[in-house]
Amino acid sequence: MDIHECLERGLLKTDIPDGKKAARSLAVARLRLIKASKLATAGFSDDAIVNAYAAMFHAGRALLFRDGFREKSHYGLYVYIGERYRDKLEPRFISELDSLRLERHEIMYSLDTIGVSQDESKHVITVAKDFVVAVEKILK
Repeated sequence: MDIHECLERGLLKTDIPDGKKAARSLAVARLRLIKASKLATAGFSDDAIVNAYAAMFHAGRALLFRDGFREKSHYGLYVYIGERYRDKLEPRFISELDSLRLERHEIMYSLDTIGVSQDESKHVITVAKDFVVAVEKILK
């Protein structure tokens, strides 16, 4: 699927470019990183991963807001970032965004307990921090 198909299917919507929304979304991303770190330290690794993903999601939304788009699905945001920013972001960020999107879904909606190690949550938080920094550089 590409951006055009996401627009046709309603996974993305066009909007007026909005730097203020982009800045607010980036601020939310930073707060989610803080929360993720606190949760990981307290031993809540699955919740730490959910918040680390949320940090990446909000950083990605900042790019959409700046470009004049809104996401209507997490998948739409992933497609947009992967297509529009593949030359400006390291490939690992795009693949991590997708794998964390899926992992977050499993953690949130599975009827089974998902075993997440503290080491994994710390790794994910590091990736999320690096992603937020990369997005900040793009937005400047």
